[in-house]
Amino acid sequence: MKLKPIKNEKDYHFALDRLEKIFDAKLGAAEGDELEILGILIENYENEHFPIDLPDPIEAIKFRMEQMNYSQSDLAEIIGLKSRASEILNRKRKLSLEMIRNLNEKLNIPSEVLIQVY
Repeated sequence: MKLKPIKNEKDYHFALDRLEKIFDAKLGAAEGDELEILGILIENYENEHFPIDLPDPIEAIKFRMEQMNYSQSDLAEIIGLKSRASEILNRKRKLSLEMIRNLNEKLNIPSEVLIQVY
């Protein structure tokens, strides 16, 4: 097991290839430890070089509604009036702090997603 930091794309691809070769290694064995460390190194490199932006707040609400099989009426119960839910979904009204709190609590959408500018 000869591990080193991933400093460039060549190192990254080498690490991915090695990870694929030892993917079924048993935990606790030498290759299992290598697999675990490689995973951490790869994750750190990807987080630094391929960051994923937070989703758009309205798209996150729509996605979560779809996952939960919620209608606009269900959303209205969370944020207030049905017309207000329509205005939010059509981007004609901004989310208030109270709406953000309710959406976070009831739809489990992270507040850092909901507070973004849209």
